Amino acid sequence: MPRLFTGLEIPAEIGQTLSNLRGGLPGARWIDPENYHVTLRFIGDIDGVAANEIASLLDRVNRKPFEVALQGLSSFGGKKPRAVVAQVVPSRPLIELQAELERLIRRCGLDPEGRKFIPHVTLARLRDASNQDVADYLSVRGYFPTKTFKAQRFVLFSSRASTGGGPYVVEDAYALSA
Repeated sequence: MPRLFTGLEIPAEIGQTLSNLRGGLPGARWIDPENYHVTLRFIGDIDGVAANEIASLLDRVNRKPFEVALQGLSSFGGKKPRAVVAQVVPSRPLIELQAELERLIRRCGLDPEGRKFIPHVTLARLRDASNQDVADYLSVRGYFPTKTFKAQRFVLFSSRASTGGGPYVVEDAYALSA
């Protein structure tokens, strides 16, 4: 049973820039740069029939390529930080693509995504990191010049059930070329 999600790949040169921000945070498990991505819609563990139906529906997406901008670092988890992320500027084309993917996947009978879409790239998952350690890390490394790239496609990723962070496999790719 595959665990699936849709997302945008991060170009290697931007991944390298982000990987230079690794280190200096106790309790961080850093994600390998080749696994950096922007999740558009987590699908979860589904059977092969549903996976094929979703892959077929995703072929219907007809959108233009668009610019994606990464700008600064933050953390998720509030009082108990659980991840350090690079923030993605929520542009209209990105939000509209994510909303369309949500509608298509719900059409397959899956439950709606339970969390609000906050575009980001996870750099590290945190275990027992203190608020102070995260705040110190972000104050030193939280700024980097905005990095942009043109999203030419989105992909259907699979992953094995694990504690997160990859490895991820591109199962299918869908060009943005309307």
